[in-house]
Amino acid sequence: MNGDRLTDRAIGALAGAAVGDALGGATEGWESREIHAHFGGWVSGIVESIRRSRGIEKPFSPFHKGDGHVTDDTLMTRVLVQAYATKRDHLDAYDVERLLLPLIVDEKTWIPELGREDLLYHRLFLAEKWLVLKLRYGHADPREAGVGNIVNCGAAMYIAPVGIANAGAPERAYGEALELTGAHQASYGREAAGVLAACVAEAMRPTATVESVVQVALGLAKDGTRSAIEAVARVGAELDGWRDDGLAALRDAFAQFDSVGEAYAAPAQNARIPSRLHSIEELPVALGLLAATGGDYGETVLGGVNYGRDSDSIASMGGALAGALGGADAVPRDWLEDVSKASRIDVEEAGREMATVAVDIYDKDVRRHEERARAMEGLTAGEVPA
Repeated sequence: MNGDRLTDRAIGALAGAAVGDALGGATEGWESREIHAHFGGWVSGIVESIRRSRGIEKPFSPFHKGDGHVTDDTLMTRVLVQAYATKRDHLDAYDVERLLLPLIVDEKTWIPELGREDLLYHRLFLAEKWLVLKLRYGHADPREAGVGNIVNCGAAMYIAPVGIANAGAPERAYGEALELTGAHQASYGREAAGVLAACVAEAMRPTATVESVVQVALGLAKDGTRSAIEAVARVGAELDGWRDDGLAALRDAFAQFDSVGEAYAAPAQNARIPSRLHSIEELPVALGLLAATGGDYGETVLGGVNYGRDSDSIASMGGALAGALGGADAVPRDWLEDVSKASRIDVEEAGREMATVAVDIYDKDVRRHEERARAMEGLTAGEVPA
């Protein structure tokens, strides 16, 4: 990347997330043992989705996944990048309504799963369509619109650009992610978005390590999200990769914090409701895989693919973190090219754009800090009156 480490890591994060999303789509909704049995071993790259091969695809969202094309995780990430590219500054919940929502419901884009240009709204899962319901039709206060939505990973799955916008400043990324996702999620779904953004911001730091990323997560996460990350990351750090019994060990470590239940395709009656005891599964497992593989991009992503359940989001989150740590070269070139071709998008484009946006935001932050420094100097200089 001509020595531009920011661009290199931004591409690694967002292209890495897109590739993980594309590979993981083929196995979403299935348990690890079912995936292993279906393919006769571990999935090691792009494959046809289990649903398509068995002729049981749904006539509604999530439609057709697998075969190397990206899903809603990446499509939502791309519209968030577009919102940043327009404002070129930090985003809040009102920007979700003003900048991101029109890209979902007013402008057509290429939808790989549909094989045509259409409104992104028509591809989204119900938890993401909530944005349109509450902000466009309900005219809700954007800061509170996420209250009442089912609690899931919907906000966390596209939040990686916030970490790039705040590269090297995890606490700032955490706060910004919580602010803007108030329009979409509440409870531990919103919390996971904040923590993942912080982890990406840390992973962008030149001296970052797997251990420092996990420590940032533990230092900022609250309630069940923190407990789940601590439990799963501890197990991951003790594993030598995820193969053999590693995936089962990660699942066992997370199970007590799960609100979905053991049968992912048949959620429990109390699934996805607000709680201080529960966590989404995707983020802790992604961090556990990152720890288990020492940050190796390919193994982190393939761990998510073979873990199953919400595999596209797990592989996408793990891919964002491993890609940010390792840079663009960490993502296998053949996967990048195949996913770009199958999706009809340049999966590296979003990272390049976010790198330029991050520089603009940093310059504005510096000016804001200098203005405050001058104000504080004026307030504190000289003798304090008796």
